[in-house]
Amino acid sequence: MIRFQQNARPRTDTPAHLFTIGQTVRMKSRTGLVQKAAELFQIKSKLPVKDGSPQYRIRSDQETYERVTTEDNLEAADNPAS
Repeated sequence: MIRFQQNARPRTDTPAHLFTIGQTVRMKSRTGLVQKAAELFQIKSKLPVKDGSPQYRIRSDQETYERVTTEDNLEAADNPAS
């Protein structure tokens, strides 16, 4: 049986999304993987939090499909590449 608390406070431990829909981002480079410096993605939609990190649906102009990734794998495109 599920019980609901009256006057319960909304959860505030859910992290807010850092990026906005339409913003250009790039995937953070990972050790041992070749990173295409020019590969940019556009945020298509915001998705629910997974394992403490907000998720996004992203798409590159060079690809015919969308990807889903967590915020900790992304950086703003105007940041210098690491």
